[in-house]
Amino acid sequence: MQKRAVVTGASSGIGREFAIQLAARGYRVTGVARREERLQELLNALPGEGHGYLVADLSEPACVTAVADSLAAEHCNLLVNNAGYSCFESFHESALESQDDMLSVNCRAVMALAHAFLRQSRQGDALINVSSIVAFLPTPAQPMYCASKAFIASLSECLWAEHRKRGVYVMGLCPGITATEFILTATGGESDGTTLPASMIQTSSEVVGEAMRALEKRGKATIITGRTNRLMMLMPRLLSRHRLLKTLSVIGDPEKAM
Repeated sequence: MQKRAVVTGASSGIGREFAIQLAARGYRVTGVARREERLQELLNALPGEGHGYLVADLSEPACVTAVADSLAAEHCNLLVNNAGYSCFESFHESALESQDDMLSVNCRAVMALAHAFLRQSRQGDALINVSSIVAFLPTPAQPMYCASKAFIASLSECLWAEHRKRGVYVMGLCPGITATEFILTATGGESDGTTLPASMIQTSSEVVGEAMRALEKRGKATIITGRTNRLMMLMPRLLSRHRLLKTLSVIGDPEKAM
């Protein structure tokens, strides 16, 4: 029987690449995103048959409920909780509503959909929650995003341990800078990240390829993609928390680093 995968944030970047690679592996994919035209384009690009999409803004509780209901209505073998975004904007100068929307998409929706998925999951199923290396490298230029990704990383680790005996694999996927629309959106169009060293940037294909290989092994709870990103994980071990924050205040500032 054909396996079913649901991918949130599927209209671009890592989510779109997940949908493509999963469809190539024989999954029947349901893409979830806000932009219907992008989802239609994705559907046309997917190999195989039986794919579909759901238009949903995951900052809206009703949309999260609709996606959760779709997970309950038909068995899902794999959920990729990928939807999320950031904003390089001063926390106190930004609108509280914008910060709350980020919290809703990056945390509340991830929690609700993970809960709905795991309630219907069976042995052999898997949940991938897309976090980030900033879960371990707090970057003051994007406080809510870093906090939300730390939430996802910690939640994923705990769920990995909780569901091992059930034969359900949970992965916290932690990429670094990826060649997507993410930086352009987060900086309000001021930077696309192309001025950063090439060694720091992965393609969506590379990130998802590593995730798929880890999915086959079903071993570690946390997967950090890219050699450079794994080397960066030495920073919290070598630097004090104070020094780490001061360092990341500079290299994580888009005006200075991008």
